[in-house]
Amino acid sequence: MNQLGLQLFTNPLDEEIVQGADLAALIVRDFELADGDIMVVTQKVISKAEGRVVSVDDDDQESFDALVRSESRRILRRRGTLAITETHHGFVCANAGIDRSNTDPGTVTLLPVDPDRSALRLLHQLQYRTGLQLGVVITDTFGRTWRSGVTDIAIGVAGLQPIADLRGTRDHNGMTLQATEICIADEIAGAADLIKRKDGRTPFVLVRGVDRSHLGHGSIGADVVRGYAFDLFR
Repeated sequence: MNQLGLQLFTNPLDEEIVQGADLAALIVRDFELADGDIMVVTQKVISKAEGRVVSVDDDDQESFDALVRSESRRILRRRGTLAITETHHGFVCANAGIDRSNTDPGTVTLLPVDPDRSALRLLHQLQYRTGLQLGVVITDTFGRTWRSGVTDIAIGVAGLQPIADLRGTRDHNGMTLQATEICIADEIAGAADLIKRKDGRTPFVLVRGVDRSHLGHGSIGADVVRGYAFDLFR
């Protein structure tokens, strides 16, 4: 029997995040970090700290649609008020990732301009304060094509190789794997979401026990977002 050593920790946040908030200071205050830890942070607090909050008129669908278009590279599908879009980051999601939940009435949050850069900035701040080797994963809740339900996925990473490439290795029957690439970043995001409640004010999750071989350099934009040449559906 193999025992998985993964541990997940979270703490409710007792304050609202506003533009300019020092997220690294809050994390160091509320968590006892150790070498090799991965800090998972929700997109919502990153966007709030970076000032990616805009006012909307809940009764003006046209202005909301215009906001969706401005945050999108293109609209892929539309049904009623729901648009499936490709964002400027290359993410395919509902309404360009614009989120009305857990924000003040009459406001929405936009995705960070560059989630990988946001993750790297936070990582540098955490490492400066602690001197530890860490990883940062920024997450958001996405639906999946052909599957009901939503889950958290990684939209930005730093200090972590988001893909474990097993191509060229062998399975237990000795067959060479031809196409197996595991998205470690998304697996961490999904695991962290297990202990976050949508109404629990828990934007930070400390994930401990991830194999240190996954630490390193990488990004969601370069390593995870599938390019057009490999996409059979766009």
